Amino acid sequence: MSATADHAEERTNPAARLGFEPGQVVQEIGYDDDVDQDLREGIETVIGQELVDEDYDDVCDVVLLWFRDEDGDLTDALVDAIGLVDEGGQIWLLTPKTGRDGYVEPSDINEAAQTAGLSQTKSINAGKDWAGSRLVTPKR
Repeated sequence: MSATADHAEERTNPAARLGFEPGQVVQEIGYDDDVDQDLREGIETVIGQELVDEDYDDVCDVVLLWFRDEDGDLTDALVDAIGLVDEGGQIWLLTPKTGRDGYVEPSDINEAAQTAGLSQTKSINAGKDWAGSRLVTPKR
């Protein structure tokens, strides 16, 4: 694929900007009817398979964590997610954008990530109503 085609895909498929790769196992947590279906479908297109759900019982490459302010303790959710990813894996934390129901303050995300031992490496616009934060697990 040419560089031009890569850039075109990044504009049309938000999942391409998130760095997903073919063959990755992506476990989705916090699914509800408010999630961005286009983003989910885009990720499945890139990885070439369906997302696995919360009942998946093996380690995965990436956790896709949809989290809203009313979903409980973010630090606990991140600690739980760390146990689901393979060493060096990543967690994409997706939270509602400013002004949307369930909005989570960036300072709360940063504090929860640090407390959980994660490093925030990237923040993106993940869809019409969602912002994404890429969190990486520490090397064990």
